[in-house]
Amino acid sequence: MRRIKQLLTMHFGAGASARRIAHEIGVAPSTVREYLGRAAAAGISWPLATDVTDESLMAQMFVNAGVRAGARFHAEPDWSALVGELKRPGVNLLVLWEEYRAVHPAGYAYSRFCQLFREFERRLSPTMRQSHVAGHKAFVDYSGKQVPITDPVTGEVHPAEIFVAVLGASSLTYAEVTWTQRLPDWIGAHIRMFRFWGVAPRLLVPDNLKSAIHKASFYDPEVNRSYGMMAAHYGVGILPARPYRPRDKAAVEAGVRFAQSYILGRLRNVAFFSLAEANTAVAAAVERINSREMRRLGMSRRQLFEAIEQPAMRALPQDDFEYAEWHLARVGIDYHVEVQGFFYSVPHVLIREQVDTRATQRTIEVFHRGKRVAAHPRRYGGPRHGTQPEHMPSAHRRYAEWTPERLQRDARSIGPATEALVIAVMARRPHPEQGFRTCLGVLRLFRGLEAARVEAACLRAVELGALSYASIASILKHRLDPSAPPQAADGTPLLHENIRGARYFH
Repeated sequence: MRRIKQLLTMHFGAGASARRIAHEIGVAPSTVREYLGRAAAAGISWPLATDVTDESLMAQMFVNAGVRAGARFHAEPDWSALVGELKRPGVNLLVLWEEYRAVHPAGYAYSRFCQLFREFERRLSPTMRQSHVAGHKAFVDYSGKQVPITDPVTGEVHPAEIFVAVLGASSLTYAEVTWTQRLPDWIGAHIRMFRFWGVAPRLLVPDNLKSAIHKASFYDPEVNRSYGMMAAHYGVGILPARPYRPRDKAAVEAGVRFAQSYILGRLRNVAFFSLAEANTAVAAAVERINSREMRRLGMSRRQLFEAIEQPAMRALPQDDFEYAEWHLARVGIDYHVEVQGFFYSVPHVLIREQVDTRATQRTIEVFHRGKRVAAHPRRYGGPRHGTQPEHMPSAHRRYAEWTPERLQRDARSIGPATEALVIAVMARRPHPEQGFRTCLGVLRLFRGLEAARVEAACLRAVELGALSYASIASILKHRLDPSAPPQAADGTPLLHENIRGARYFH
C-alpha cells in the first residue's frame, strides 16, 4: 500500500506519466495502469481523506481480488464438513481442495479456497529463522501420527510409526513406516535413510526422544551410545534440538506436515495388511513429494538436491552400519558374563570386573576399558554357556577365593547329601567352574533352614536329577522334600523291600 499511495501521489499530485511512475517505484507500466484503473473504478478521490487507512484503501481497490472475472461459482463445498475433515490426521487444505475440484472442476481456485478459511487461521508464534547450508544438516523425527496396519489373520489393528527425515537446504524428504520408535527401529530407519540419499550430511538434528538422547540438555546432551556409534560409522555429528523448542527443527516440522498430507491424507481410506505393503505405498508418496515442483523455486526437491546439495555431502562407507546393543555387565566368579540369558566367557583375570558387552545379530563382543577382550558367536539356543579354553584358569590356579574344594567343604558342613548335590552340579558341567554360580545360589538358599530338611531336599533333587537352582528352590517352596517317611492312608509307615532308605545313598 505504500507504493500504491506513492503511485497516486505522483499521478494526481505531480501529473507524472505511467512510464515515469513505473520507473520510480519499480513496477511495470501495465501494473501502474491497472492500479489507476482500480482507483477510478472505486471512485477514489484525491487527496485522500484523513480517515482513510491502508486497510480501507485496499478493500476499495481490491474488492474482487482472487476471483476470475466472468466465472460463475455456484458449487460450494460443505464448509462445516471440511472443518471436521481438517481435524483428521494428515488432512490439510490442499488435500481437501483437490478432492473438491475432482467433484467440481469449475469450482474455486486454490487461493480463493484458502481465503475462505482465513477466519479459522490462528496467528503463529514467531520462530527462529535458519539459513541452511547445502549438505550441512538433516532433520529427523517421528511424525506423531500413526498408520493402522491390520493383521490379515486375526483382524487386529496394530498402529505403526512414521519416520521422516528432511535435508535442510533442498528439503529432500525420506519417510518410512516402522512398528515402534524404539532403538532398533530408530537406527534401522537411519540406515535405510542414508542408503536412500546415497550420501551423508555433516550433522543430524533429532528431537530429544529416548532412542536418540539419554538426557536432554541445552549445553551438554547425552547421546545414546548405539545411536552415537551409528553416527560415527557414517562420519556424522549429532546436534539435538533444544529441549522444549520443537520449532528449532522448522525444516523437519514442515516436512512432517507435508509428508502427512501426502501419506496419511491420501492414504487415510486405504487398508494395509503388512508393514511391507504400507512402506510400498509410502515410498510411492515420497517419490511424488520429491518430484513435485516447488512453487517458489520452480524446481523439485530432487532437482535441487542433485544441483546444490548432493555435491556438498559426504560419501557413504562401503558397508552399512550393523546395529548393536551395548550393555554394562559384571564378570561372575565363573569368568562368564550374561547377555540375554546366555553366558559367554572372558579371561579369568577379569573376575568381578565391570565390562561393556556389544551384541549384534551374529556376534557377542566384550570390552574392558575400551579394549576388546572376548568375542563369541551369538547363541540363540543350545547350551547356555559358551567357553573358550584360553579364558580358563590353569588347574591349580585359585581365583576369587572360590574352588571346588571350598564349595564341597561348605556343603559337607551341612551333610553328606548336600555335598553329593554340589558334586553332581559341578560334574554335570563341561568345566567345574561353570557350576560355581549354581552351587553358590543353592548354598545361599539353604541359609536359615534346618539341616535335616536341607539334606532331605538334596536327596530329592539328586534322585530326580533336578540339578538347577530353580528346581531346588521349587522343591523347598512346594515342600516336596521327603523330610518324613512315607505313610499309608491309615498313618502306618510303609515298609517294603522296594522302598529305598537312607543307606541306599552310602
